[in-house]
Order: sequence, then C-alpha cells, then structure tokens
Amino acid sequence: MLKIGSVVLGASDVRRAAAFWADALGYEPREETADDWVVLKPAQGTGVQVSIGRSETPAQEHPRIHLDLYAGDAADQAAEVERLVSLGARRVDWDRYPDDADFVVLADPEGNRFCVIDTGRG
Repeated sequence: MLKIGSVVLGASDVRRAAAFWADALGYEPREETADDWVVLKPAQGTGVQVSIGRSETPAQEHPRIHLDLYAGDAADQAAEVERLVSLGARRVDWDRYPDDADFVVLADPEGNRFCVIDTGRG
C-alpha cells in the first residue's frame, strides 16, 4: 500500500522557502539544504515531509492543490495566522470565502497559497 511521503512545493528561492516552512511547522532539513532542493522533516516525531524544489513557474492565484494547516479553535487559528505572518507569510485577499468561513488563506514568501483551519467547529 502506498502512503504520502512528501508534499513538494515549488520556489524560486529554495533556501528562503525552507527557512519559512521549517519555522512554520517545526521542521528541519533531512540533509543539507541545496540551492535547488531540500526535504524538510518533523524535528520531533514523524509526519509527512515537505520538499521544496526550485521552480520558475509562478504561484497560482487559485491553486488546484494546497496545504491545510489545522489549528485547534478560533483563538488558536488567529494566533497561528499572526505567527505565520510574522515569519513572512502574507494574507491573501481571497475572493472565494464562503459566509462563516472556517479557514484563512495565506501565501508563503514564494506566493504558494495555504490555509489555516479552525478545527474547533467540528
């Protein structure tokens, strides 16, 4: 049976993206970071790896695939959004928010979109 081993993100600056995602997720490089590739793994425990490869393709405004990062409740979500913004993420003026959205759309320093989810709503 297959399992997901790594989610791969594209970045024009692999080192900058790796620093952001390592801080954001509490991950560390599996091996030394190269200019064109790095695999990040959880610093403690196990989990899905995040790999970052050099790409000159621009980030998509409405990507077909993205990361959902889970927060415990609305207060945790707000705190995590502020923490991620302080690390270099930016808020996205998302044009597809439903009424009473349980997610906040952010972009990493490379423009890759991701969501922070309030999982306290059930």
